[in-house]
Amino acid sequence: MTTTTATSPVRSRNTVNWAAKRRWRNFTAVAGVTLLGLIVLLAFLMPLGYLFLTSVKDLQQIQDPNAPFLPSRTVNYTYEGKEYPLVEVPVDGEIKQWALIKRAKVSQLLDPQNPDQGLIEWTGSDPSVAQPWRQLKPVYRTEPYLGNFAAANEAINIWRLLRNTFIIAALGTVGTVIASTFVAYGFTRFKVPGKNVIFIILMATIILPSQVTLIPTYVFFRTIGWGGTWWPLIIPHFFSNAYNVFLLRQYFMSIPKELDEAAWIDGASPFRTLVSVIIPQAWPALTAVAMFHFFFAWNDFFAPLVYLAGNEELYPIAVGLTQFNNAYGSQPGQLMAATLMAIAIPVVIFFMAQRQFMQGIVVTGVEK
Repeated sequence: MTTTTATSPVRSRNTVNWAAKRRWRNFTAVAGVTLLGLIVLLAFLMPLGYLFLTSVKDLQQIQDPNAPFLPSRTVNYTYEGKEYPLVEVPVDGEIKQWALIKRAKVSQLLDPQNPDQGLIEWTGSDPSVAQPWRQLKPVYRTEPYLGNFAAANEAINIWRLLRNTFIIAALGTVGTVIASTFVAYGFTRFKVPGKNVIFIILMATIILPSQVTLIPTYVFFRTIGWGGTWWPLIIPHFFSNAYNVFLLRQYFMSIPKELDEAAWIDGASPFRTLVSVIIPQAWPALTAVAMFHFFFAWNDFFAPLVYLAGNEELYPIAVGLTQFNNAYGSQPGQLMAATLMAIAIPVVIFFMAQRQFMQGIVVTGVEK
């Protein structure tokens, strides 16, 4: 005997409605989070957008209170050998673009589409207004101005500043990656008496303000003849950094020691183990450390200002932009153009290495 169980239509409809509501809740949750992320992203990108748009505007465009947000310039019409601005004129409920030939209580305009018609007199909608032509809005067209980049380079030789900054940042990055790798490898793979105490002392240097050691460090470098050179900005990074050592140590600890033991059985020395086993697996962490230091050195202002005082030929971009701002503060377009060129190299480097960079951050625990 076969028993057939009938499904209640009401129960089926309730199941369908419940599934539809669940899908709707999931959709609204994902859409809400995505919208919030876009809003936060736009908020962070707004200063960068303002910087870019200002860099492609000339001084007249920036100072024009009626100019649109995009880089634009007023449109002119040539009449009898002279240029006159095009304005928006309301005529019979429509907006016409006519050339303003004469500004007066009874203004004279010309239709560029029909110049044979002659001059048109216009008094505005309110005859009591003394200067009705002021109510007319000028016509703009989008026209970026690229002269700010050449003017900024001519004023401060920005290519020299970028070259100096890249040399300082690149050499310092090489030094800090090499030194931090060796120190972190020693903390994770060698049994040294008092290793934990030494590591705690090293980590304690993170909270030591740089201003505390500035004067004795400056006196030392001046004494050995390094004043006014790049050496104080490069050589100290070849002696490791507590923050970078911590990042690499955390990553090295996640690499199984069995790999080291297998290399030792095959006759590899500790140095060969580091080069052939540890480093190939630690590229994400090494990339993160390299980028952290490169961006720090690229944006560093105080140390170059102190050690390179009086030697402008060796100034990096941060010091050069500050001098440019003090001298050309009335030229915001040129200042924004110089700033845009200064951040171009770090932005390109970040996008080229962002996958390794983000992986290194997540694995070393910074994200947590």
